Amino acid sequence: MRHAATFCVAFLLVCGCLLLVGACGSGAAGPPAAPPVVQVWPPFDSKRARTDRGLVIRAQGGTLTQVLVYESGEPVPGRLDDSRTTWRTDWTLRPGAEYTVTATATREGAPATVAMGRVRTRTAARTFQVAGTAPLPGETVGVGMPIVIDFDAPIEDKAAVERALEVRAQAPMEGAWRWTTDTQVVYRTRRLWPSRQQVTVTAHLAGVRAADGLYGATDSTFAFTVGRRQTSTIDTRTHQMVVLRDGTVAQRMAISAGMATTTEYTTTSGIHLTMDKGNPVRMVSPGRQKGDPGFYDLMIDHAVRISNSGEYVHAKDNVWAQGRSNVSHGCVNARPDQAAWFYASSLRGDPVTITGTDRELEWDNGWGFWQLPWEKWRQGSALREIDATGGRVPQR
Repeated sequence: MRHAATFCVAFLLVCGCLLLVGACGSGAAGPPAAPPVVQVWPPFDSKRARTDRGLVIRAQGGTLTQVLVYESGEPVPGRLDDSRTTWRTDWTLRPGAEYTVTATATREGAPATVAMGRVRTRTAARTFQVAGTAPLPGETVGVGMPIVIDFDAPIEDKAAVERALEVRAQAPMEGAWRWTTDTQVVYRTRRLWPSRQQVTVTAHLAGVRAADGLYGATDSTFAFTVGRRQTSTIDTRTHQMVVLRDGTVAQRMAISAGMATTTEYTTTSGIHLTMDKGNPVRMVSPGRQKGDPGFYDLMIDHAVRISNSGEYVHAKDNVWAQGRSNVSHGCVNARPDQAAWFYASSLRGDPVTITGTDRELEWDNGWGFWQLPWEKWRQGSALREIDATGGRVPQR
């Protein structure tokens, strides 16, 4: 007599969170292989889980086929390793938050394992966050523009914070962060930004441990646009300035630079960036009081700042010197109408390269960051490894 085969679906609940789903049946086949084991760290039902190590899910005896993690109804980004046995969050966990996890692991010939549970992170007694940025959100900038992030507390674990900083450009290129102080980090590309693209910066700070007892409070994201490519060159020996717009000469300007009778009256040579501008700007002689020789206190029109040592490209009605001699107090001055044109056409981050003086622009004078060769710039990073596209390799 022929017997009909019988089949059933088995469900096994372990510790209130582990579900085994598989097939069993009568017949000649042997017992099924052991189901894979899913391990979750921090463990399910944690009430005060650490935030700075993220969430890690591993499959033993199988591979992960699906991982779903949510926080406040939003999916939490993460990725599998090449063996598909380990999944981890891309970033740290938010303090005082609850995460729901569903992870499925499979193995050929064995029931699937589905682990479901919750993890709650501890709150942070002391927090830090982004205090300010350059560029500003939505700003259109020049092709030399750095990304400057200021924090509202000193950072001790700079590597942990730097790992949390993400730069995404429509035209990706190599770049690196450099710490200038304990509260400021600056990103510079290896070469000038490609023009006319959007760049998005995200500081994934929530849960990052920056110092003993100090954790990131929240993530911060802003975007800016790299505009047209405008670069300027100034030769203080020939007293000429040439402005290129997308590779074409947009303006030629006769100028007068610093008279070089003292250090502060000597224009700095090097790669400057336009930093801000004002019309007018009050300019006062450094280290001098009213009545001292060389004292001045003037309101100057159409002034574009290019360093922190008082250097501007600005208007001045001394056409007798422009194109002929250097008579200024360190600034670069041009005919009023041409200075007004430069003022109107400048974006923050436009490169202005000056040559011909014996005073070199320091890399930390304003945004003189392009003064450092690339390898020296990278030495200011708290991280070592860089991937092929210039992004930072996560280290956890």
